[in-house]
Amino acid sequence: MNTLHILNGDSTLRGFEQTGLAGDVIVWREVLSEGPLEENISSAHFWRNREEWILEAFNEKPENYQHKMLDQLTKLSEQYDEINLWFEFDLHCQANLLGVIAYLEQKTDLSAPAIYLICPGDFPGKDDFRGMGELNGEELEYLYDNIREQLSEKDFAIAAQAWKVYVSRDAEMLKEFLATTTFWGSQHFLKPALQAQLKRLEVNEQGLNYIEQKLLEIYNYGVRTIPEIYLEFWKTEKIYGMSDMDIEIYLNNLRDKKFIS
Repeated sequence: MNTLHILNGDSTLRGFEQTGLAGDVIVWREVLSEGPLEENISSAHFWRNREEWILEAFNEKPENYQHKMLDQLTKLSEQYDEINLWFEFDLHCQANLLGVIAYLEQKTDLSAPAIYLICPGDFPGKDDFRGMGELNGEELEYLYDNIREQLSEKDFAIAAQAWKVYVSRDAEMLKEFLATTTFWGSQHFLKPALQAQLKRLEVNEQGLNYIEQKLLEIYNYGVRTIPEIYLEFWKTEKIYGMSDMDIEIYLNNLRDKKFIS
């Protein structure tokens, strides 16, 4: 069987390489929870905008983004019998998952491959589970054997509508989508992730969104270094799945708005 595994990041790749699971592997090295977006993810314009933003936001080199991300996309145009999507519960991963599904819909005949989702919200024996990067090969195989779900046409329809709403960054549209969608199919963590996104879209009287408010509170409490702020933020806000580099983007926003120095 011709199989493709799409992993949510390099941290999962380390454990995945210890498994006995056969097939090609793509690591989805994107951050669709941040930066410019548009509905047509398969367009050259979409990826040109993403590249420009990534290079500036993360001080990345053009050749690295080309190799790490753009070259990987060519595999998604190949024919596979089975595609396995390894993504997590947080907004970072759920946004990437919506992007992957949208890309597959726009570039692949979805009637051909069976598409499966492996999306854990927890793991036996790990009380503070934060993601598949914590797991070894045997533990990833456990997920593959026990929680893998095949996505249906209904799942694709839900994901397509969610992607459209997500890229709009329209709080009222998202609020209506959350209120009227009563069935989420196999995407068990999409709703809480989008609820977190709604909190991020809404701003207070100071013009700060939820993440900026939380980071400002942490900063004003006396926590000042990026590693310490990251750990404090993750104690209550792991739903966002933010890295230290993501958090630095928000801290820079707060600096630009003169809330912190």
